[in-house]
Amino acid sequence: MTNTTVAAKKPSLFAMQKGVATVLLALVAIVILGYLLAPSSISTGAILGMLPFAAVLAIVGLGQMLVVQQGGIDLSVPGAMSLAIVIVSHYPTGEDSLVLPAIGIAFLWALGAGLVNAFLIGYINLNPIIATLGTNALLFGAILGISGGTPRATAQILRTVAGDRTFGVPNTVYFAVVALIVVSVIVKKTVAGRRFEAAGASRPAAFVVGLNVKAFNGMSYVWAQMLYLLAGVLLAGVTSQPTAYMGNTYLLPSVAVVVLGGTSLLGGRGFPLATVLAALFLRQLDQFVLALGVPYAVRTLVQAAAFVIGVAIYTIDWAEVRRRFQSVNRSSSGKEHS
Repeated sequence: MTNTTVAAKKPSLFAMQKGVATVLLALVAIVILGYLLAPSSISTGAILGMLPFAAVLAIVGLGQMLVVQQGGIDLSVPGAMSLAIVIVSHYPTGEDSLVLPAIGIAFLWALGAGLVNAFLIGYINLNPIIATLGTNALLFGAILGISGGTPRATAQILRTVAGDRTFGVPNTVYFAVVALIVVSVIVKKTVAGRRFEAAGASRPAAFVVGLNVKAFNGMSYVWAQMLYLLAGVLLAGVTSQPTAYMGNTYLLPSVAVVVLGGTSLLGGRGFPLATVLAALFLRQLDQFVLALGVPYAVRTLVQAAAFVIGVAIYTIDWAEVRRRFQSVNRSSSGKEHS
């Protein structure tokens, strides 16, 4: 009997380095453009004002990344974030002592939403778009029931924790860094994390080796909801008097930062650091466009364009495109000579 050694494909760092390098180059480019065309977009005040929202987007992006790694997509981001905002701003009624109980209530709602998505998608095998849209509608029903659509100021302690700065850096940045470290360690350095990525990369192969694919797929939505909860609570503190629909603006960007970071929409390996850097880039891009004085609709189109470019960078075989282009040029040159 011949012993055949099958070389396991080792996780390459190139994909991660490509994602990080791509986003860093884009970030440098937008800073240079800001310096040349809109200097106010890179002023100290503008940067400090942008960082809290970039940190919130980074946390949301990490949650979306976990779902995308399983080949899904979570459209319940707006409802999840908005419900967390409404709960932590309405239940305490300005009392600092009631903030923690309010966060506990928001946690239970987030856990429930995550389990609903996990059951519908992981075990019943519903389409993620349909299932998460339905969950999002349920969450917005709860939002209207709690808030009546009216905003309310958050408690002082939440404004201090989320909105203040430590050593000159907005506190939300520290929360984003902690979230990045936790997600990176769990996904990249633990056995469960490696199995999680394997289950997302190839479900048939994962089934063959005995991985519980349904559990990994379902739990990605639960952990995503925990990150949306954190982002919503921080956003409530940053904005002081948030509206009931602030989560609506985070759906497209949450997917865009995942794609720009290099995570495939088909599932598999995720790149937390690149995702966080993409959130910083996207918010700085938004700051740049805002400084140019363009309408809000144009800013949304710019975000959509960033999403499309991200998909193109990582999904198109550019080497094959270049070969075909060179082949066409050679054919054209041969015809001219003949």
